[in-house]
Amino acid sequence: MEPAESERYSVTFVPAAVQAIQALTELSGVSKSDAINRAVQVYAFLAREMADGRQVLLRNEDGSLERVHIV
Repeated sequence: MEPAESERYSVTFVPAAVQAIQALTELSGVSKSDAINRAVQVYAFLAREMADGRQVLLRNEDGSLERVHIV
């Protein structure tokens, strides 16, 4: 797939998404625009991986694995 040109979107975020964006900007030190761009790219990556039959897992501090369910 060829990279698309940059596009501008006007979207309205629900309160939970506004809080998530704020948290991302504080944790990463990037702008809101960068945080949203990165989040969309990560979500697309995860969606592709799950479509190929892979699972998303988190390793806890004790070494146990926990499956992440993304809806």
